[in-house]
Amino acid sequence: MRVLLVTNMYPTPDRPASGIFIAEQVASLERLGVTFDVLYIDGRRSTLNYAWGLPRLWARLRRGRYDLIHAHYVFSGLIARLQWRCPLVLTHHGIEVLTGWTAPLCRWASRWADQVIVVSRAMQQALAPIPCHVIPCGVDMVLFRPGDRAAARRQLGLPPERPLILFAGDLRPEKRYPLAQAAVERLRVMGTDAELITLTGQPHDRVPLYMQACDALILTSTHEGSPMVVKEAMACNLPVVSVDVGDVAEVVGGTAGCVVTEASPEALAEGLQQALAHGRTRGRAVIRRRFSLDRIASQVLDVYQKTLEGKS
Repeated sequence: MRVLLVTNMYPTPDRPASGIFIAEQVASLERLGVTFDVLYIDGRRSTLNYAWGLPRLWARLRRGRYDLIHAHYVFSGLIARLQWRCPLVLTHHGIEVLTGWTAPLCRWASRWADQVIVVSRAMQQALAPIPCHVIPCGVDMVLFRPGDRAAARRQLGLPPERPLILFAGDLRPEKRYPLAQAAVERLRVMGTDAELITLTGQPHDRVPLYMQACDALILTSTHEGSPMVVKEAMACNLPVVSVDVGDVAEVVGGTAGCVVTEASPEALAEGLQQALAHGRTRGRAVIRRRFSLDRIASQVLDVYQKTLEGKS
């Protein structure tokens, strides 16, 4: 099976962590025998690149024969649907489906795709009654694994004994970084001399080291699809304290040491206190069973096969 991947997020030399979850999915599908060509449309660098996306798409289609096109994110999906030679699988990854002017655009684009994948049930509900497959992105269980906390702290130059709370992600408004700061400040008022470690813009392969070094992860976003950072933290057995957003409550489930709570400094601080008292979790077993790269790749491959069966 030969697939043309069209995406506006993908790792580049200057942004190696951008869209890494898509690249990981491609690699895991290649291990199952799928062949990929990637058409990367760098809309972040210039919106004019979207205008060039269509002629670049047609050039690829003239040069090669593809069984289907898999587009990630709505703008890539719109470009990919401006042809009818190949069936289209469209994956939506998060906030663009749930809020803002892109939400109705996602609904419109989804009606024209042959198959639609979303990464959470909330996104599936937002697009109803359009049929959608719920398939979150998988986690690299080799990269994200438990490690020696003291050794990780020495390597990163972090305090050896102080409780460390990790905030990992871009500092965009919907991430509500000030809420995380307020929660840790409240935790100090409650008697725990914790420090907030802010991780942003780091290479992807450095993230596990921070997760091994810290004592809990905090997530405070207003909107998420299926936040990778939560699954990656659980793969490292790091306790997670999060607001109820995206599929976090479903992913965390009943994992002891992980807390889903209200979006207030007081509630988050209490959740952090519980997580610190519990210590390392057994979240890795949950992630291995449900969200390993190979398991997720098999589900995406099933969607590819359904797409081709529907066109035969």
